[in-house]
Amino acid sequence: MLQKIASNYVVKTIVRRLFTVLIVVTLTFFIIRALPGNPIDVFVYRLMDGGMSEEEARQRATVLFRIDLNAPLGVQYVEYMGNLLKGDLGDSYVVAQGEPVMKLVMANMPWTLFSVGTALILSFIIGMFLGMLAAYRRNTWIDHLITNLGAAIDSIPNTLTAIILILLVGVIWKLVPVAQMRGAFSPGMKPGFTLEFIWDVLKHWAWPGSIYVLTAVGGWMLAMRSSTLSALGDDYVTVARARGLPDMRILTAYVGRNASLPLVTSLAISLGFVVGGSVLIEGIFQYRGVGILLGKAIGSRDYPVMQGILLVTTITVIISTALADVLYGWLDPRVRVSGNQED
Repeated sequence: MLQKIASNYVVKTIVRRLFTVLIVVTLTFFIIRALPGNPIDVFVYRLMDGGMSEEEARQRATVLFRIDLNAPLGVQYVEYMGNLLKGDLGDSYVVAQGEPVMKLVMANMPWTLFSVGTALILSFIIGMFLGMLAAYRRNTWIDHLITNLGAAIDSIPNTLTAIILILLVGVIWKLVPVAQMRGAFSPGMKPGFTLEFIWDVLKHWAWPGSIYVLTAVGGWMLAMRSSTLSALGDDYVTVARARGLPDMRILTAYVGRNASLPLVTSLAISLGFVVGGSVLIEGIFQYRGVGILLGKAIGSRDYPVMQGILLVTTITVIISTALADVLYGWLDPRVRVSGNQED
């Protein structure tokens, strides 16, 4: 009986997830095509800016693109879904003309996972520690400092933080050569598992990575402080203190674990959004990644690239959400017990 219930639950969950993907894919397809302009128009305007006549530009576009954007949207949608079911995300129209979208995404994905993923984990660890410290030292100067700092950091947009950091560190104080730190690694550097290449990659990551950490750590600090304050009021903390356990033992083994439960699941969900990268930050620093690829695709109305990136992001978020549910049940035995009782 329990196995039948479990199998039905798994099937329903998979169906719901697939239905969500279908809705997102459909909305993405039609919303993208509702944007002003299309790939051919953007390409023609660029050629005309270079001095070519409109007639010559459109003739060249017709030869290069080999697509019919004048076909009814319903026909285009059916064709797109048919290719998608075959695992074909299409080829790029403009960004990397003729290149398969999946190849483009997979080529840029590791850089985004490294830059955004590493920064997200670092900001989570720092925010957890500072938030827990602020809650345990509540109503002291440490609490006020951390809380106000976290609120200030959380309210500043990441693009503004990037501009301020560039102005202070790169232009005014001239501590770092900004122009040389653009990109994922230095021009002429041969990629490989060498100390020289790894060090160069880390130096270039420091700019966007610092922005990611600074803009994310404030939210984790405030969330952890709130969660820790709630955990400190539970009965098990009073019992632990009555038993004479050290404060550090209570904070780490009891309060910290229970307070971090909702944050760990939030981290799992946030990791799903990592694959989408950051269009603005990667664009500012010209850092190779999915974000800057998406920015170029939006600017050139490259439909297949836009759809491919949003599809991969959607699937990753859905998987990370399911992982968060499993992770929460694994970390909190009370969830598993209540679930078994309901079954």
